[in-house]
Amino acid sequence: MEGNPKNSWQPIVTADTTMTNYWLNWRVLLCAIWVLITTFVASFLIWKFEASRNSKHESAETRQETAGLLYEDEVWRPCLKHIHPAWLLAFRVFAFVVLLVLLNVTAAVDGGGIFYYYTQWTFTLVTIYFGLGSLLSMYGCYRYHNRVGGDRVDNVALDAEQGTNVTPTHVENSNMSNIVKCLGSPEEHHVRQTAGIWGYAFQIIFQMNAGAVMLTDCVFWFIIVPFLTIKDYDLNFLIINMHTINAVFLLGDTALNCLRFPWFRIAYFFLWTVVYVIFQWIVHACVSLWWPYPFLDLSSPYAPLWYAILNHYLLNMSKNRSCIMSTMGTFVPMPFLMFLPDVLLIFLVTPDVGRNGCAGTHRWH
Repeated sequence: MEGNPKNSWQPIVTADTTMTNYWLNWRVLLCAIWVLITTFVASFLIWKFEASRNSKHESAETRQETAGLLYEDEVWRPCLKHIHPAWLLAFRVFAFVVLLVLLNVTAAVDGGGIFYYYTQWTFTLVTIYFGLGSLLSMYGCYRYHNRVGGDRVDNVALDAEQGTNVTPTHVENSNMSNIVKCLGSPEEHHVRQTAGIWGYAFQIIFQMNAGAVMLTDCVFWFIIVPFLTIKDYDLNFLIINMHTINAVFLLGDTALNCLRFPWFRIAYFFLWTVVYVIFQWIVHACVSLWWPYPFLDLSSPYAPLWYAILNHYLLNMSKNRSCIMSTMGTFVPMPFLMFLPDVLLIFLVTPDVGRNGCAGTHRWH
């Protein structure tokens, strides 16, 4: 995002982040407590549900579906049976190519410094999601082709065998009908296999992306852009795409695939956000430089309030299972609508956010 030269700014360093007194104070302590609470809740959810799923050694006959169970065909099969998996493959390949090109163009225009931002972390993760999804869909199309081809061969062989036999008696007809009823269709008789490590990784990455994309795009469009518009700033084409096309592709994939969304795996999104925050802390502890987002600046007296609001938002997402398990609710859950007025209020009453975060020649990402 770029502004007029008269309104432009240079990112400024509000304090020397390498100094000991920057970190040893009550503000940092409170912020660290909020981050630790989020980390603990996320780790507890993962331990409770992932560990319980892995501890159950289930056979095909006694398998009971647990909260986190994922079948192999769910990562590549469309939601409607009449849609060929190749359509989902084509969509994922197209999305991967577009996202990869856009990411490389943005990096070429703005430099490698764009990966200093949470948006680029998320955008890269979305690109990885569609890349992995394309590979899984290719494998799924191969499996689907072999399965359908095998069923056709079996049907042809059965018809040929029945054609050469003599007319069965009434008893034989009765026995044959019972066999057919027991066997059912090939699809129904097929034993579904649970997903492997790449299938579960794919599902986890999706739920990380769902929370991260929703967070970055909503904060950008509903909070940052209105304030920058007041400052007479123009939206850059690349920035618009960065904060739009990722959500569009994820919503499209959600509508097409048949992935299930266990609510507890949103905890991986919590950890993803915590890792970014800790990464920023480590970088600023080593090098004194500006913060990519004003609310991360620990020198502000409002910093604990910002971190508390973010922590409150994440914990509300973990409690609201219905919004996480629903398809559309993954992107616009009720906790965000509760969280938005608080952010707007702090944005209005925090003078350093308006001064340091709403103007500049440096682009927002």
